Parts: sequence; structure tokens; C-alpha cells
Amino acid sequence: MANAALEHHNCTQFEKAIIELAPGICGAVGFAASCVYMIEGAKSVTIVDTSESTRAAENILAEFRQRTDKPVGRIIYTHSHRDHISGASVFAPDGNVPILASSSFSSDLVGVDMATIAPNKALGRRTQAQFGIGLSDAERISLGCGPGNRPMQGLGAGYLPPTQSIATDCDIDLDGVAARLIMAPGETSDHMVVFLPGTRVLFGGDNWYHAFPNLYAIRGTPYRDFAAWAQTLGMLAELGAEILAPGHTRPVFGAGNVCEVLTTTRDAIIHVMRQTASMMDQGLSMDDIAASIQLPQELAQKPWLGEFYGRIDWSARAFAAGTLGWYDGNPTHLGTLSSQQRATHLAQLAGGAQALMQAATSTEDLQWRLELCDHLLALDAPAHHSQARLLKADAMEALAEDEINATARNTYLWAAKLLRQVPGDPEQGETA
Repeated sequence: MANAALEHHNCTQFEKAIIELAPGICGAVGFAASCVYMIEGAKSVTIVDTSESTRAAENILAEFRQRTDKPVGRIIYTHSHRDHISGASVFAPDGNVPILASSSFSSDLVGVDMATIAPNKALGRRTQAQFGIGLSDAERISLGCGPGNRPMQGLGAGYLPPTQSIATDCDIDLDGVAARLIMAPGETSDHMVVFLPGTRVLFGGDNWYHAFPNLYAIRGTPYRDFAAWAQTLGMLAELGAEILAPGHTRPVFGAGNVCEVLTTTRDAIIHVMRQTASMMDQGLSMDDIAASIQLPQELAQKPWLGEFYGRIDWSARAFAAGTLGWYDGNPTHLGTLSSQQRATHLAQLAGGAQALMQAATSTEDLQWRLELCDHLLALDAPAHHSQARLLKADAMEALAEDEINATARNTYLWAAKLLRQVPGDPEQGETA
């Protein structure tokens, strides 16, 4: 079973379709995690973003070929995330098509220097968990930003590097279609959106999609600049676009609707920033901030601000860490106990490991059950280790059933499966 709102979001936003935005302009939605768009010019077409896999790109190109056989004249990357750049070789099989991107194009997933000091195994493990890699289609019903059931062949395999870097806003000709390329930092600092003044179509990349913005991705990302993202949304709203073609989810039609989704999402980001800062100023702990922060009702009721992809509590934690770092102002946290030391002390207070196990088994608070199971696993008591693993897996599966956030759901189910299949795996630290 899954959260009904998440299932509805998946069905309404990711139904596979080729959607006409304006004469000669269409988009492929639901074929992959991200959307791909085609702009038809006089003798060629422009492709905006290229999907996450070569198989998805092949399927999309076949659909586009039902509309025109004009060759691909150029590709535009809105930003560098892998799910937008990994099908380029399908649209440019000879590799001789110009590929335009921001001059700051730099991916945290593609072209990473593996020789640098970075937790690459942790990133890979957490990425698999977030996107439910290894889960069945029935388990992974959604990615929050795209359908869970999608072709995975050639995942990340079709990337081609940009051939033309765009440093500042500029007007260009797309074979007879006037366009403006605009620097628009948001989910990434290298975002570049495409605006067509003639038809008022805005290709916004991942600066907006029909979900609360992923201000922090639990797979692990550098700090995403909340203020820059909010400022960009305001700037995009002022363009007067009549059609918004996002990097994920279905397009938005109507100037009023476009303006509303952009400005309310901006306001939601600003609210998280202000509320988190205010509670930090009051000396609240990060746990207390995350447990209490919420959107005001006038924003929370907006369907496009549902926490299907990003989450407000995760965003508050990310803003706090991104602005003041890990220290929360409580001197207790200047020192630390290991997980085993803390578990030992807690077991002594409870009356032993068996008492902890009894508490974990009897509590109806699933979050508390997870934390108690973690203490039992940290004790590494053979008599309770197996039972604690299964009890934690059960709790995560129960949480997944009610979870509206797709990435949290996928992570719960992925980690639960790992706990059941690989007893005692030392690589599980962050997910199990």
C-alpha cells in the first residue's frame, strides 16, 4: 500500500504523454524521471534536456518523429543533473550537434573527480535508496519528480559534454524561433532557462515542479542556495510566461496560473528561511525546529506545494547547516558519545538490553521504535541483533505506507529490504 495523495500525484503528474505547448512545440512527460521538450524550427528542431537514460531518450525520440522528421539542430541543457543530460547521444548520434549550457555547468554526479576526497560510496548508497534502485515497480510507485516505473537501460550512459558555454543572458535564434537564454540559479547554481517571447513559453528546468521544492536531497548534495532559488522564482514570474514547461511534472497553462505557482513556491522557500532563522535565534534545537516548522495554511493548501519530493523539515535542517554549520549552539554537542556508548548508557537506565527490546516492541510510536532499534543494533548484542533488525525493517515498511514523500518512502523500503537480506553488513551505516 502507499499514501493515497502520493499515488494521486503519481497518476496525475506522470501519466505518459506528448503534450503540445504551442504550435511546433511539445514535451514528453512521464517517459522518464524528467521531461524532454522539442521546439520545431524552419529546417531543424531544438531539444531541451535529454532525459536520464538512452532507452528513455529512444522512446521519446520515436514519439517526436511522429510529429516531424526534421533533424536535431541543437540541444540545450537547462542544468547538469544526470536525469536531464544522459540521453544526448540518442538525439545526436554523430556527436556533431551543438550543445548549449551555462558556463557554470558542473554536475555533482557526472564528471566527478574520483581522486578527490569525497564519500563516493556513501553518495552512491544514498542515491540508490532515494530513487529506490532495486525496488519493484509496485514498491517504487513514484520518485516524487517522476514515475517509479520507467526504463532504466542506459541510465546515465548517453551524456555528451556541452560544446557552447553561455555566460550571460542572451537572445538566440533557434532556426527561426526567437529565444532568450536566462541565467537562473535555483535547484543548481548552473541553471539556464529558455524563454520563447513569441509564444510566451518558459522552459524552467528544475526551478519549479509540481511538488514542494527539493531544497535538500537526502542522497547528499552541496548546499542549495535558498535565497538565490527564491529570487530566481520571482524573476521568472515577472517574465509574463503563459506556459511553464518544468523539468519534471506536467506543464502549467495560463499566465495567471504560471505566476501563482512561481510566486507561491518562492514564498514557501522564504517562509522556511525566515522561520528556521527565527527559531534558531530563539535557541531552539534543530530537532525541535524540524518537528515544528510548517507552511502557513494559505501556502500549505496549494496542491503544487505538497511534500511529494522535497520536505519542509529536511529543508529547515539544510538551511541551518548551510548558514551556521552543524553546531546548534548547545555546548553539550561540542563533545560526543559513540553510538555504542550512548546505547550502553540507555540500556543501563532501562534495565538492560532486554528492557530496551521490550520497549521497542511495545511502543506504537514508529519513530521511537526506529531509534530504540538503532540503540539495540549499536549494542551489538547477539541475542537481540536479528530481532532488532527485523523490528526496524517492519517499522520502516509501516512508515512507508503513510509517507507522502516519495524519496522518504523509497528510502524506508530500500533500507528495510537491505536489513532483511544482508545481516550484519557494515556498509549499511547511513540507510539501515
